[in-house]
Amino acid sequence: MAEIAELKRVASQVRRDIVRMVNAAGNGHPGGALGCADLFVALYFKHMEHNKEFKMDAKGEDVFYLSNGHISAVFYSTLARAGYFPVSELATHRKIDSRLQGHPTPYEHLEGVRMASGSLGQGLSVAAGTALTKKLNNDDKLVYCLMGDGEQQEGQIWEAAMYAAHNKIDNLIGVIDYNNRQIDGDVSDVLSLIDIEAKYKAFGWETIVADGNDMEKLDAAITKAKELSGNGKPIMIIMKTEMGFPIDFMVGTHKWHGVAPNAEQTESALSQLEETLGDY
Repeated sequence: MAEIAELKRVASQVRRDIVRMVNAAGNGHPGGALGCADLFVALYFKHMEHNKEFKMDAKGEDVFYLSNGHISAVFYSTLARAGYFPVSELATHRKIDSRLQGHPTPYEHLEGVRMASGSLGQGLSVAAGTALTKKLNNDDKLVYCLMGDGEQQEGQIWEAAMYAAHNKIDNLIGVIDYNNRQIDGDVSDVLSLIDIEAKYKAFGWETIVADGNDMEKLDAAITKAKELSGNGKPIMIIMKTEMGFPIDFMVGTHKWHGVAPNAEQTESALSQLEETLGDY
């Protein structure tokens, strides 16, 4: 439990970073970033074997791809807090000539970022290719890919899902941020996914449903996914979250998909998040 408590402390700081970064930029995507903070912290501070001395080929280490790149603020904060680049660089988020653009890209050799993302639907294909390459190279490490739930409306996702299962890419762990929100409204209203778990099972994947805003339950789900790897099937974690979690005025709506909080809203949000590692 002490380990879970520390992960929660880091996640609180990452959420503070997200709110401050998006407010300072005057634009961005705080909702999904806040909702996914626990996943990023659990992966980078416990579950992934990774090296902050960044090498693009990632030989002998786990790899993470962010497919829904608009939630870049949580990715940048996590990378900085994990030691990939100075925390002070977070202040440049979405600024002209910053490496920390709205959608991540390996601009100026940005440490920790291996693909440009933001054009939705592409990440799972890249992750499957990377995972297959690791298998061909006898590299036993894992590849993770986070996607949005609205992103599951993209056809390329399902091509990659078929390919990964057919080729028994069992070192691939996908994660869907299932908050039922996308830019135009609720996913269930815009284009329903119906039973997304049944779909992935039908496509030949192992599936796990998890609470993405409960660190202990999420930690257990990732542990289970790792245990299932190597058994001939790719794994998908369907991670149920709340957009904007845990900020009281952000949860329960798609409004905060792509809106920056103003000064008053930022102050209110920060009052709900403990400063644990020190603000940048």
